[in-house]
Amino acid sequence: MNTTTTKLKIGFVGLGIMGTPMAAQLIKAGHQLYVYTRSKIPDHIAESSATKCTNARGVAERADIIFTMLPDTPDVETALFSEYGIAAGLTKGKTVVDMSSISPIATKDFAKRINALGCDYLDAPVSGGEVGAKNATLSIMVGGEQNVFERVKPLFENMGKNITLVGGNGDGQTAKVANQIIVALNIEAVGEALLFASRAGADPARVRQALMGGFASSKILEVHGERMVKRTFDPGFRIELHQKDLNLALNTARSLGVSLPNTAIAQQLFSSCVSYGGKAWDHSGMVRALEKMANFEIGQKP
Repeated sequence: MNTTTTKLKIGFVGLGIMGTPMAAQLIKAGHQLYVYTRSKIPDHIAESSATKCTNARGVAERADIIFTMLPDTPDVETALFSEYGIAAGLTKGKTVVDMSSISPIATKDFAKRINALGCDYLDAPVSGGEVGAKNATLSIMVGGEQNVFERVKPLFENMGKNITLVGGNGDGQTAKVANQIIVALNIEAVGEALLFASRAGADPARVRQALMGGFASSKILEVHGERMVKRTFDPGFRIELHQKDLNLALNTARSLGVSLPNTAIAQQLFSSCVSYGGKAWDHSGMVRALEKMANFEIGQKP
């Protein structure tokens, strides 16, 4: 199969916040899409050249490369291996690409089960959020065989910019979990810093501006620091989804005998936000848990 051709038969299962713009990028690139999602198909996808299928098996029967973008490990397992799942519609030589953020350990098992059907498997979770999906600037972390990666890479290039083959199956998911650890701890650090500065009487917006020119500069300080200052916590990336990713980190670390103390603290701060009704807040809303402990909000007069 040559992915450099103008038009390919592509399957896409999961048209949520991330999957919808990613699928739209593939349609824009001229590929024929076969789509399935449990909820209503977004209007602009339904009105495009994409073909709606009644289940995931129907997608796999029609497409040569099938992408999945789903919330969690059980969702991917159901989409792959249920009675009307992707595996039931596969024939030898097809490729499954899971772009969800799920368990690295489960991913290795899923890959073996798909390989046993004579098909290829890549795990290719992404970073960059809804904005990155809409702008086709996602970072894509891939696990799988080199030749399969090279075959699918032109399609990844329709959706992202920083595309890296990390290693074998499961290694893409491991890289994504590592990414989520770094992001969570950076949100916590930026939240502490801006809360400290604001409580001390400094203008948090100007402190953030000053820090952007120094060694403390980061994408989190740029994007989420602004959210904290402006009090804009609409997602974005929901706290409940980041909690899921940190659960993957902590559970996998436990199985490996590795301690992740600050990751555990970040997870507890997210849990505190959920107790305030904030599971759907943007993950920058972690700062609200810190503010509750300080009895002070960023931007408030000391």
